[in-house]
Amino acid sequence: MDRNEVELAYRGIQERFCAAIEAVDGSGRFITDSWDRPGGGGGLTRILADGIHIEKAAVNFSAVEGRTPEQLSESLAADSNRFYASGVSIIVHPRNPYAPTFHANIRYFETDGGDAWFGGGADLTPYYLFEEDARHFHSMLKDACDRHASADYTAWKARCDDYFRLPHRGEARGIGGIFFDHLSEDLEAVWAFQRELGNGLDEAYVPILKRRVGMSYGRRETKWQEIRRGRYAEFNLVWDRGTRFGLETAGRTESILASLPPVARWVYAHEPEPDSPEAQLLEMVRSEPRAWV
Repeated sequence: MDRNEVELAYRGIQERFCAAIEAVDGSGRFITDSWDRPGGGGGLTRILADGIHIEKAAVNFSAVEGRTPEQLSESLAADSNRFYASGVSIIVHPRNPYAPTFHANIRYFETDGGDAWFGGGADLTPYYLFEEDARHFHSMLKDACDRHASADYTAWKARCDDYFRLPHRGEARGIGGIFFDHLSEDLEAVWAFQRELGNGLDEAYVPILKRRVGMSYGRRETKWQEIRRGRYAEFNLVWDRGTRFGLETAGRTESILASLPPVARWVYAHEPEPDSPEAQLLEMVRSEPRAWV
């Protein structure tokens, strides 16, 4: 793969998504933090905080290289001394509890030993369940997959459902999406799919965001949002492989932890009122994954 082509496309995806989020918020603007990595490469972290509708969003680009970490060497097919990795990661925490949190990541990795692959995915974490939102989100992902022979929505949805779970809670993080990794066969075909996926992320999420940011809510809904954000933080800090890998390999801590929600809450043994909208959400995340399309 042409690294320059990959990086240029990822920067374009970052710019496109930031522009879409700024348009929804109306007043908030992303700040830009350009950084260098000791050993090679760097990135561009973009953060929007305390907007009208967006409480926090992080859209991060990176392209780094260096000595292959020991934690990675064991999983490679061939011996490797150096690696290169580039990607875009996205997280949006809306202010309105009726608007879901969005996460996506697309990445490319290669080593001097000949290994190279793409990975990524996108998932949605609602605090109140709106089935039309779930159907829209999954339909957009499925349509993108169906246009490419290198993609497999059914398998990647199942992988996403399996990955974004909190085993210690017996809960899913949200309604899932797709998750894929180590796609190394026919890289050009996978790259074509990944570009389309990345450039369509705003269309998968922003219509949902627009539907929900104007809904009325009160302290009850905000408290529930904060409790569920606590679950989100638990997953990212305890179970997420990317977070753990970044911290274990001296990655850039500020960028790695930018995915965390700005406010979260832990309430001892909390259970929502029976038959409430909160209970409906909890029943969904504690049940078997659903087919949304």
